[in-house]
Amino acid sequence: MTLASMKRKYEPRTPAARGDGLTTSAMIASLAAEGYDTVAAPFGHALVDLARKNERIVGLSADLSKYTDLHVFAQAMPDRFYQMGMAEQVLISAAAGLAREGFLPFATTYAVFASRRAYDFIAMAVAEENLPVKIVCALPGLTTGYGPSHQATEDLAIFRGLPNMTIIDPCCADDIAGMVPAMAAHDGPVYARLLRGKVPRVLTRHKPDYKFQLGKAQLIREGGDVLIVSTGFMTMRALDAAEALAADKVDAAVLHVPTVKPLDTATILAEAGKGGRLVVTAENHSIVGGLGEAVAATLMRSGVTPRFRMIALPDAFLEAGALPTLHDMYGLSVAKVAERIRGWL
Repeated sequence: MTLASMKRKYEPRTPAARGDGLTTSAMIASLAAEGYDTVAAPFGHALVDLARKNERIVGLSADLSKYTDLHVFAQAMPDRFYQMGMAEQVLISAAAGLAREGFLPFATTYAVFASRRAYDFIAMAVAEENLPVKIVCALPGLTTGYGPSHQATEDLAIFRGLPNMTIIDPCCADDIAGMVPAMAAHDGPVYARLLRGKVPRVLTRHKPDYKFQLGKAQLIREGGDVLIVSTGFMTMRALDAAEALAADKVDAAVLHVPTVKPLDTATILAEAGKGGRLVVTAENHSIVGGLGEAVAATLMRSGVTPRFRMIALPDAFLEAGALPTLHDMYGLSVAKVAERIRGWL
């Protein structure tokens, strides 16, 4: 956060102008996804569908079921839902206990609360014991305008360093629907970022046969000039930016990496090793400790040295405001992604 932004923090707030004559609330928590169909609460519905087939599945929330779409599960299966109150440490401890008793607990909260408040409990009670606790967290990265108290811009870095932890950053409703059964089938702890509410269907629009696979990256779009290696909703932005770049005769490929840990190094190296392309990583996370640094380390260790750039959030506490404004400010909008790639070519 800059000195200027700290000063603005204490000024009266007014709706932020979008530049198109309209205004948006400073606290919007949904993503612009023009042209895409949406699915309501894909995580909640996927969990209910799976729980009907698997009696071991239970759901827990830290007083945020409505805001993590777990209310769908709570309404369908109230006897298998546990409301733990605003106490993330208790949430994780209870989930670990249930896992020890043979259940498959899905524990939900906001990403900032899991990564900052409950980290030691996740490390000691879940990860060290390698228990099958599934931690599913809304508001990852810059998907809320509430400011640093709610923007989990460093969660991937925090959990990437935790042994035994698998990490998923889904792009869209297609990924979420596929990741839920994959998480349940995985014998160990999982941390998953979550897009909630009305979530766009992106990947099957661009690749109709797309299916989520745990630990696997997939090429969604071919291209000979630049390879964008992306995760989370930045794959949507990368695909839209690729279409914008095509108008300028720039041919962009998009490699989607939904599993940040373990990283699909084989696919990344195979695609990055195709000579002549600029390689750009794109993520909704701090430039420190996320996908970009993981890919860079993979390339360096393997002796693969393409031209390489990173699109990510700055190493800073971010401002509050309307998401369209913030995404443009911090370089996550389609226009900014395309603009930066043009400048690097």
